[in-house]
Amino acid sequence: MTTFEELGINPQIQRAILELGFENPMPVQEEVIPLMLNKKSDIIALAQTGTGKTAAYGLPLIQEAHPGTKLPRALILCPTRELCLQIAGDLNDYARYIDDLKVLPVYGGSSIETQINALKKGVQIIVATPGRLIDLIDRKAAKLSDVTRVVLDEADEMLNMGFLDSINEILAQVPEGRNTLLFSATMPQEIVGISRKYMTNPREVTIGNRNSGAENVKHLCYTVHAKDKYLVLKRIADFNPDIYGIVFCRTRIETQEIADKLIQDGYNADSLHGDLSQPMRDMVMQKFRHRNIRLLVATDVAARGLDVTDLTHIINYNLPDDPEIYTHRSGRTGRAGKTGISIAIVNLKEKYLIKQIEKKIQKNFQHAAIPKGREICEKQLFHLIDRMEKVEIDHSEIDTYLPVIFKKLEWLEKEEVIKRFVSLQFNKFLDYYRGTSDIKVPDDYGSNRDDGNRRDSKRRDRNRGERDGRGERDRGDRDRGDRDRGDRDSRSDRSDRGDRGDRRDRGDRNDRDRGSERSGGDYTRMFINAGKMDGFNPGSLIEMINSSTSGKKIGIGRIDLMKTFSFFEIESRYAQEISRLLKNKRFGDRKINIGIASEKEEQDRPSKSKTYSRHKH
Repeated sequence: MTTFEELGINPQIQRAILELGFENPMPVQEEVIPLMLNKKSDIIALAQTGTGKTAAYGLPLIQEAHPGTKLPRALILCPTRELCLQIAGDLNDYARYIDDLKVLPVYGGSSIETQINALKKGVQIIVATPGRLIDLIDRKAAKLSDVTRVVLDEADEMLNMGFLDSINEILAQVPEGRNTLLFSATMPQEIVGISRKYMTNPREVTIGNRNSGAENVKHLCYTVHAKDKYLVLKRIADFNPDIYGIVFCRTRIETQEIADKLIQDGYNADSLHGDLSQPMRDMVMQKFRHRNIRLLVATDVAARGLDVTDLTHIINYNLPDDPEIYTHRSGRTGRAGKTGISIAIVNLKEKYLIKQIEKKIQKNFQHAAIPKGREICEKQLFHLIDRMEKVEIDHSEIDTYLPVIFKKLEWLEKEEVIKRFVSLQFNKFLDYYRGTSDIKVPDDYGSNRDDGNRRDSKRRDRNRGERDGRGERDRGDRDRGDRDRGDRDSRSDRSDRGDRGDRRDRGDRNDRDRGSERSGGDYTRMFINAGKMDGFNPGSLIEMINSSTSGKKIGIGRIDLMKTFSFFEIESRYAQEISRLLKNKRFGDRKINIGIASEKEEQDRPSKSKTYSRHKH
């Protein structure tokens, strides 16, 4: 088996990585490190997240750095602040025994003055998100004239987030003779375009199959009625007592709602989305990494660049429209040779997405039965017994209390003590699942029931529910026009939760049906330079308008989402005000440009777009 010494890594770095638990190089490291140290060739490395990419390029960059120099020799670009901090932290760990080597993370949400001062003192490696680095270049603080190596980490994610123009602007500041390394989980055409433009005869390193999911991830699919998605999520969590995973939702509003419900129902959960401040995001991530949170409910944008090891499950509360995003989600589990499970909770309208994903990942989903209450109770019971068997006893602490405990329990038989102990921990599951009916799954995909039977089935579904009464359709299906309702109690629950955006997103049927008529009369059609690639959605737009207009009731009509931009209709009397208030705001790392849609923009509009309708928010 190859060693790091055989790859050419020096003793100081070997000492550091050995202390970090690195014993032998991973496949991507065996391939990339020699190419970087010996041949100086441009490299395209295709590998799933969690395969050791950071060390693959990081160890050679540290070894070839020039400690003490003022200007950076290496630049690493990545899509998010979380990944930026993680990469910089890893590099500092690898370089702990190399004196005077400075690695600087550069990202938005932190003091730019602090970063400028650090650059003035001198750094050898910069790890940066594109937006903040451009700000520093514009201020003449970041000088890239001595950079000899540029690494684009998670290049496909940067393109998905709309950073191509920023990458072009940054690379224009780097000498043409630079060495370029591109690391990506997938190889879309945009990556091919970058390689042709910026790389010279690149060597391609592929770990696993190109554009495929991780080999040791099992893909499960639960097909349910939309209103039962949350109940099924709870059953999945209960059926897997050691679950440690991420639940992916489409919108920020839905993400917060699902997290709030899980917390209310006693699960160790929290949310991660764009509305959280950076200190809040850091606090949530710290709790998640320490496993104080077992279920993190997140949007794709918030979770980009998030690297947490040993995740057991990825749960797709909503499937993404782009199969490549599913590849990124599922690749967060099953890392470093371990197994993982990626779960999709879908309704019949989403079955076409399952087929697309199966084609992309070159694997089939296993269509699983929803766990029954008895099965869940059995699983939890034996999990409890296993924990009891394996618990470590501190005899020096516990023995002093035993005489009193024995005296207090001496009237009970051994079997009775065991029953009471088990019941103390286990009654909550028995109480919840006792008497609950199994969740009804939709008829087979090929069902040809007539419309009358379909309506009767929906009425039965509405009158059915589990004891907690929280059957509720998910927000993503609501956006797609699914009007299935939960039971009467679930509607009461929604009205009691306060105005957190539910009523904004709901509207009545007449409002939705009138959405397409609003382009004339009192509504003006607007253009905004944010689209699906940015993680932009109707909830994002509504939140942006709400936060800028101090609670005014502004009518919003149809919303058309395109890949990199969107159109929306708004009451004409507010059109100029909204243009002024939103202009130059930021959505992620993108600066917002907004205005009244011109005829040319309308003509350029793609024929295929996502259309939503909204009422007054």
